[in-house]
Amino acid sequence: MNRTAPSDVRAWCQARGFHPNKTLGQNFLIDRNILEAILDEAGAREGARVLEVGPGLGVLTEGLLRRGARVTALEKDPALAAWLRESLCAEFPAALELLEGDALEADWGALLARGYDAFASNLPYSVGTRILMELLAHADAPARLVMLVQREVADRLAAPPGTPARGTASVWAQLDYDVRVARLVKPACFWPPPEVTSAVVTMTRHARSTLGPAGKAFLRALAKHLFTQRRKQLGAVLRKSPEPFRALDPAAAGIDPTRRAETLTLAEWEALAAQRKEPAP
Repeated sequence: MNRTAPSDVRAWCQARGFHPNKTLGQNFLIDRNILEAILDEAGAREGARVLEVGPGLGVLTEGLLRRGARVTALEKDPALAAWLRESLCAEFPAALELLEGDALEADWGALLARGYDAFASNLPYSVGTRILMELLAHADAPARLVMLVQREVADRLAAPPGTPARGTASVWAQLDYDVRVARLVKPACFWPPPEVTSAVVTMTRHARSTLGPAGKAFLRALAKHLFTQRRKQLGAVLRKSPEPFRALDPAAAGIDPTRRAETLTLAEWEALAAQRKEPAP
């Protein structure tokens, strides 16, 4: 089966009575050029260890394997998991580990502790951001993340300070990663085609953060809290916030209290989070 041939994909679905589930984001990539671009962005090479969520029919999985990568793939749909065991697991028994289950219920700490060079996935649109945020909360997340997501999500992940798309996802992603929208992907590159344009996003880990694990966890919680009232001034929000956020002082961090969360740079987020007081023993 040629996984990038629309006729082959449709024939496979018809032969097995399989109907792509929109809720699960089952829009299968059928464009060879986009596939090769994702593989290049992921740094797929001999011996690389790659984690994939939502392999579907296995188009990206197969590409990774044929470039010599060792892949751990997590698939929720039992019918697709059965197909992957029948096809790619049989062809690459030593290089493909297939885990069947819901990524939202996965033990990410245990999974990431194995150590991966990259994360490469065509993430389901409905839960892709939730999966990514769970991944980013772990210090063992791979140094390179390459995802095919809807354009709106890509814009939020890459949004600079002071732009309307800036939000919790932007701060969480950019805290540890340089984020780049590598290319846009038209609906026609999938079968069935989604209703929106997609994008390939590449995230590369940087080492610019001055915070430790506890400080980063606090910053993430702070960003999530402040963006629930994104139109209000920082000083006003913090004064009415629960502890430990209420103790934070924007002015002491060199930040005008009348500014709003979306305008803060990462350095300013870190300066604010650095005021966190260690809990009493």
